[in-house]
Formats: sequence, structure tokens, C-alpha cells
Amino acid sequence: MNIDAGTMAPTEHGEVYVLNDGGEVDLDLGNYERYLNVTLSRDNNITTGKVYREVIDKERRGDYLGKTVQIVPHVTDAIQDWVERVSKVPVDETGEEPDVCIVELGGTVGDIESAPFIEAMRQFQFRVGPENFALIHVSLIVDMHGEQKTKPTQSTIRDLRGLGLLPDLIACRVQGNEPLDRSTKNKVGMFCHVGQDQVLSVHNVSSVYHVPILLRSQGLIEFLQKRLNLAAVNIPPELQARGENLGTRWKALTQGQERLYESVRIVLVGKYTSLKDSYMSVVKSLEHSALRVNRKLILDWVDSSDLEPDTLEASPLRYHDAWRSLVGAHGVLVPGGFGSRGTEGMILAAKWAREQNRPYLGICLGFQIAVIEWARNVMGLTKANSEELEPNTPDPVIVFMPEISKTHLGGTMRLGLRPTIFSEGTKEWSKIRQLYGGEEVIWERHRHRYEVGPSYVEKIEQSGLPFIGRDEKGERMQVFELKDHPFYVGLQAHPEFCTRPLNPSPPFLGLVAAAASVSTNDGGSSPAAATGPSFNTITVLQEQLKLQADYVSPHPEKDRKIPDTLPASGSETRSASPGETLASNGAAGAEVKVANGAAANGTAH
Repeated sequence: MNIDAGTMAPTEHGEVYVLNDGGEVDLDLGNYERYLNVTLSRDNNITTGKVYREVIDKERRGDYLGKTVQIVPHVTDAIQDWVERVSKVPVDETGEEPDVCIVELGGTVGDIESAPFIEAMRQFQFRVGPENFALIHVSLIVDMHGEQKTKPTQSTIRDLRGLGLLPDLIACRVQGNEPLDRSTKNKVGMFCHVGQDQVLSVHNVSSVYHVPILLRSQGLIEFLQKRLNLAAVNIPPELQARGENLGTRWKALTQGQERLYESVRIVLVGKYTSLKDSYMSVVKSLEHSALRVNRKLILDWVDSSDLEPDTLEASPLRYHDAWRSLVGAHGVLVPGGFGSRGTEGMILAAKWAREQNRPYLGICLGFQIAVIEWARNVMGLTKANSEELEPNTPDPVIVFMPEISKTHLGGTMRLGLRPTIFSEGTKEWSKIRQLYGGEEVIWERHRHRYEVGPSYVEKIEQSGLPFIGRDEKGERMQVFELKDHPFYVGLQAHPEFCTRPLNPSPPFLGLVAAAASVSTNDGGSSPAAATGPSFNTITVLQEQLKLQADYVSPHPEKDRKIPDTLPASGSETRSASPGETLASNGAAGAEVKVANGAAANGTAH
């Protein structure tokens, strides 16, 4: 029944994914953006709460002309209208209406929450016609002592057919590394009323990036081309060539992953490490970056609370394990979060990385944490803190943004795609700017209520921590970087939301490349030998800085515009408008994710 995911804890439903238009949505939408390289909007995510709100608003306005408002037809019609409307919205730089729309109907067949959505899809197949509607049903094939059991799949297909939906394809999620047995495939086809070529084996592979190749090898594309008559779609030669190039690069990516012999170790110091999905996009950004630098990623998870002195008293084992992971890593990452728990441990991690010349990346809260650490240990403001963490701090170097609501939490943060203007004179030395291709203006998605206190900015910069990136008015600090450090960078934004498998997020690429340089310099063992001022980053990081000269932003150009009110630094003139992107997510209610894609990617699911 949630309107969106904005008020949900990461440990409740995974990370809250943010879109260009500020929509706060389910992490699944991030998977669609990353895989399809599209830019979605908040309307691409439909929840029970959003649909019911729309229907009730219509009833209050009298749009139903006195009729009794019911689940059928009013709620089901609202769902169908929403899907049909969103399916026609352009989602890439071509600006064209998509040829195919992928619809993910979440939940389990038979759930009370998903019943209106299943009924809406039953009606929708007749609204658009059978030639424009294909259904893929995903079902688990249980492995019992080496025997693949199909009864659960038979049962769910029977229930689905009883609700009026007949699957065109059955994707069998197989436990283990072995594909679906031929006899199992025959049984599924026989008892579920589909042909054997309509049963797909989705077994474990070495990485998730092999899954598209696995599905293609089983004829998925050819089936959909025939089922949806995609041969009739006129695809320009340049788009066909781009698709073929993408396929070639994707194969090279997956094949190269099988031949990685060197590793890079990153420690993630966070608040929500009990549920790894809380940092889904962060992990994907690290994976994409590691693939780019040809390293096998080793990711250590450290609960930031375990680094604090109190843990030494309560659980010495956890304390020493946490510090062992921190000092044994080649790079340190402190991601976003809310609340005071564990923040002192994050501050200790930031301090250690700064003093030991260890590559560090701070994202959102991690950006603010590094500022607090600098104020305490370099500027001598020992009581410095954030108003979020300690409201009565005498030195609030991080403050609540004045325009943010203090009474409502949902959708009231500083959200969505926003520009950052780099300062003059930083192009020659700033690693983070070079990672963005040397651009003067960069674009990332934001989600925060707090900012660096304006009254402390000048003092912090004079003490040696330069804020090299600010907002379009020059008022908000958005990027810092230490000049004489291998890689010590913080961003107020969330760059992890814009990573792509073949186009990694620049800040994460910088962290992993710098960390890989640590690994290279000390032979891949413990990074202790690489500490100190003599640390050398000429290998992997310098190579990536050169390659990033051709960096291309994943955001459509129409979304990358700001007002003609740039600071007097000579920034180029642009103009701002929020872009499209997705938004809501449902906890206790069903939800539908709608991702428009090119013809080669399409199906209804």
C-alpha cells in the first residue's frame, strides 16, 4: 500500500532507488535501467497505493458520475490505463516511442495483494490483442536430493490458467549449476500446456551477466520475434549496428570475467550490512568497475558499529574482525545512510583511510562523514558533528537544509538528477573530474536532507579540504577531493544509481582503479606495505583516467539542463529540467514495474 519506497528502511525491502525525476522506487527498477540502458520515470512503477489513490481521487472529484466504485472495473481499468500510457513514453536518447514494453507483475500467483493486477492483465490481453501480448511465467524448480521436482510449477500454472492467463514461455529457475533435465523439460511442457521450446532453463551461472547470453542460446529472441511479429518493426540500420556492437561487447565482458587472475579487495563500511540488497546499486557499481580494470572483486562487509570502541567491550571478536577487514582492504567505501547508529565507526574508517593513504570514496552520508572527520582531526573542532547525528553540537559542520520539510518524510528530500559545477583550475589535477572526462558540469542523482554548513565552508577549505564541485548556484558543496592523496573523494550525490555494466560509474571506477594500484604495488597481498606518502598510483588508475577521456553520460541530453545562473567561474550555459525516471515501490501491496525497451529486448512479464 506504499505510495513509493521513500519512507521504507533499506532492511525492509532493499535499497531505495532514485530516478532522474526524483522518484524513489524499488531496487528492481535499477536492474532494468542498468541492463536496458534506459532512463525511466516515477510512472514506470505502479503500486497498490498509487492506484488506489488515483481511483479515490477520481471518486472524490465525481469522475465516475455517481457509479458504485469497485475493484472491477474501476481499479483494473486504472491499472491498464496506466500501463498503456507509460508504455508510449520515450526512455532513451532517440526520443522515439518504444516498440516493446516489459511489464513485471511482482508477487506470487494467488496472493491477495496481486489479485487486481492479475485480473487487469487478463483484461489487458484483449485490449491490446493477442499478437501484442506475450506472457513469461517464472517458476522455481525444486531440487530434492538431485531430482528436479515440477509439482510446484504445475500447481502455479494451473492457478494462473484458472485466473485467465496462459503463459507463452515458462522460465524455470533451477537450483544448482545443472541445466533443466530433458525429462523435466518434457514434463513441464506436457503438464503446463506449452511446447518444449517454450520452457527455458535458468540455472546458476558464474555471474548474472551471463544470463542474457544463456536465454538467447535457448531461442528466446527468435520466439518473441515470431510471437510478437517483431519482424514487422522497422529498425534503422544504425540501431541494428549499435545492437550488434552491444552484443559483441557484452560477450567480451562475460568472457573476460572468466579469465581474471588478479583481485582487488574493497571494504564496505555501512549501517545496513545485515541485508546486502540495501546496497544493491553500490555492489553493482563495484562489480562493473572491477570488470573494467580486469580484476576479481573481493568485497568485505563491515558493520560500522563494529569499529567503535564500545564493541571492543561488548564483542571483542567482532571488533577485531572488523578492523582486520578494514586494514586488509585495498580501498574503503562508506555509502549512504540515515541516523546516528554506527556513524562514529564510519568516522574512524574515514580517518584511517586518510592517514594511511588508502583510497577512499564517501557517498552521501560517507561524504558528510569525511567532512566531520576532517573538522575534528585536522581543524581541531573535536565536537564537530552533523545536526542529524547530534542536534546540540557546538560545531554543526553538517546542517539541515532550510527548504526541507520537518514534518513529512515521504518525497520531501532533495531528490533527482542535479548538476555539479567543477571549480576552475581543477581539470589539471582532479582525478574525479578526469574520470568524468574532464567535463565542467556533471550530473548525478541526489537523495539527502543535510548539507555542509555554509558558515564552515571557507574554514574547511582554508584548512586543506577543497570542495571542487558545487551546485549550479555555487551554494551547496557536492564534491570534495584531497589533492595530495592517492584517491580521497566524496560526493553528496548517489552516483551508484547511474552505473552501467559497460559504462561504470566514474567515482566507483576511480576507487577500484586506485585500489587495484595498491594491490599491484604490493603484489596483491596485504596492502600494508603500500601505505605512506610514497604510495604510487601510476598503474591502473592512470590508465583509466586516460580511457575516461571518452566518457559518455548515461543520462539523456534533455535531462541535463540547468538555468542560466551559473557561478562566475565561466561555466558553460545550460538549462534545467527534471528528466524521466521511475518512482514508487510497494511493501505490503502488489506492484508493477514497466520498462520500455527496444524490440530486441521485449516481452511482457
